[in-house]
Amino acid sequence: MSASATTVAFAPLLPWWAIAALGVACLALVGLALWRRASGAWWRAAVLASLLLALANPALVEEEREMQRDTALVVVDDSPSQGIGDRRSRAEAALGELHNRMEGLKDLDVRVVRIEGSAGSLTGRATEEGGTRIFRKIEETMADVPRQRRAGTIVITDGQVHDAPDAEQAEQRGEQEPPLHVLLTGEPDEADRRIAVVRAPSYGIVGSEIEVTIRVDDLPAPEVAGQARVSVARNGVPVQTVNVVTGRDETLRVPIEHAGSTIVELEVEPGPRELTDINNRAVVMVNGVRDRLRVLLVSGHPHAGERVWRNLLKSDPAVDLVHFTILRPPEKQDATPIRELSLIAFPIRELFEAKLFDFDLIVFDRYHRRGVIPQLYLANVTNYVRQGGALLEAVGPGFAEPYTTLYRTPLGQILPGEPTGRIFEEGFRPEVTDTGRRHPVTAEMTLQGSDAPEWGRWFRHIDAETHSGETLMSGVDDRPLLVLDRVGEGRVGQLLSDHIWLWSRGYEGGGPHGELLRRLAHWLMKEPDLEENALRAAVRGDRLFIERRSLEQTNPEVSLTDPNGESRQIALTDAGGGRYVAEVEIDEPGLYKLTDGEMTALAAAGPPNPVEFTDVRTTAARLAPLADASDGGVFWLSESGVPDLRRVRPGHGSSGRGWAGLRANGDYIVTGVSKVPLLPPFAALALIGATLVLAWRREAR
Repeated sequence: MSASATTVAFAPLLPWWAIAALGVACLALVGLALWRRASGAWWRAAVLASLLLALANPALVEEEREMQRDTALVVVDDSPSQGIGDRRSRAEAALGELHNRMEGLKDLDVRVVRIEGSAGSLTGRATEEGGTRIFRKIEETMADVPRQRRAGTIVITDGQVHDAPDAEQAEQRGEQEPPLHVLLTGEPDEADRRIAVVRAPSYGIVGSEIEVTIRVDDLPAPEVAGQARVSVARNGVPVQTVNVVTGRDETLRVPIEHAGSTIVELEVEPGPRELTDINNRAVVMVNGVRDRLRVLLVSGHPHAGERVWRNLLKSDPAVDLVHFTILRPPEKQDATPIRELSLIAFPIRELFEAKLFDFDLIVFDRYHRRGVIPQLYLANVTNYVRQGGALLEAVGPGFAEPYTTLYRTPLGQILPGEPTGRIFEEGFRPEVTDTGRRHPVTAEMTLQGSDAPEWGRWFRHIDAETHSGETLMSGVDDRPLLVLDRVGEGRVGQLLSDHIWLWSRGYEGGGPHGELLRRLAHWLMKEPDLEENALRAAVRGDRLFIERRSLEQTNPEVSLTDPNGESRQIALTDAGGGRYVAEVEIDEPGLYKLTDGEMTALAAAGPPNPVEFTDVRTTAARLAPLADASDGGVFWLSESGVPDLRRVRPGHGSSGRGWAGLRANGDYIVTGVSKVPLLPPFAALALIGATLVLAWRREAR
């Protein structure tokens, strides 16, 4: 819209200070004439005024102006907390009403921006803190609008804005900003119960307990504290239920049972008044680490392969190795007491009774019955395994003898292979069985792609019949060579040869002895990454990676439940080696749950306890300071509806009871200028001459 405006401008012929000095001198002369009552004093004053006016050179300036439209911004909070109750429907209704009312306001452009908010960033790049953050978006949206053309901002929200300025910042900002009006979508008297994690460690020692400090609050805080029941689950499995006092910190103790990630879920029962149960849950992610692995290695006979075990276990700085070798050969028959055949006495009772359960793994390397370890202590080892311990037997020729084999001791109850009495003394190449190609202990041994790797030969294989467990490697005539089994809460392994040392020496090219033994020991000690039947999930960026391991050649779908509680079926792809995988794109931070009907896996995307749901009550407290400082208003849609809109001039009030003002700035751009002198030179001379003549005539009388 175009308009014109006329003003008077001056283009002085002398500097203003010179004209001012002449003006002072003229005033002095006129004052002196008036004091002496000289005739024609006023006409002399008119002459001097005409002279000064001519020196000021006045002109009439007419500007052609293009009036600029103001811009108003409407911010709609679409964050997750707006999904509670009727908030979102109220917001949409208010937005429609504002559109209708703003159409009748002149010279006003309207921009609408939606703030989706976030429970947290999946990648950590978009918004590190999560929550509803509107002011950064306001600046981005209005960056191309000069401040003198901003009419005002209307925010439709529940008030839970996490980047609002504090009172001091709001006071400073409000002096420079157009009015901010807040339309609240919730109810003024809302109440809710929430659970928050106050303190929690990021890691815990396997076999110990971690302390998690939580707090359950009923908002607003009641005068008398109550009690609430909190359920604790570890990796999807309930472990305990405790009663806590609301409004104060409570400490829970949660055991860490395995290495790797442990997800602890905390859920409090609903309160007397609940807005939503989404903040009745909290998650703690703990990385389980082993302190020191204690391994007992008992070598029954000095042999070439003994150093292979010792070197492997000693090379790991996380392993405390206790190694004993029985030096007395079975054929030696003299009267020397057994306890005198070593530099120190073999502490049988201490190892197999007092300290037995301190060990994470027991290895019998070519050990056979010779009366050193009594049957009672071998029965203790059996109980140790059933209660969660790990046992590995690397057999030698003595395993095949009926009077020396450990199978004829209490250990026979847990060993998966029974000796047949045969010993194959011939060259053979160990091979991975079909089951072994799917088991994580041996599946990686064929990752070069060869079904029959060219490993070096072994020359002794003790034959056995397996009654339980899984055969991962075979030897002569496809007979069992490596057998693993689960017994009670523990695990047992049998390596039916003592020639793995040939691989360590590189005989005929050797073989992956180090990787095999390392994986074997870690499987026995329940390393989570080596579980043969497992369901895993991990979040990287904005994608959820799913892996299911199974010894069976079945590929069932898994059910995925997202943080909003919605479930869907995910088909997996066979990736070989007993692995079935899938990759799913995700866009919502929170806890994802997977299940195949038997196993459950959890994965957390973004922050485990998002700030967006810390407090979900509608509040005016966060935005009211800036609204007051900018002369805006706060309105509850549930009580008074959408306020009337008015255009107000700068410096006038911008809000009142039931109405909100948008500033009419009146900004413009000058498109053309015309200038007409009011006292051209000839007119100035005529004016000065006329006043001089009139002054002379008055004085001549």
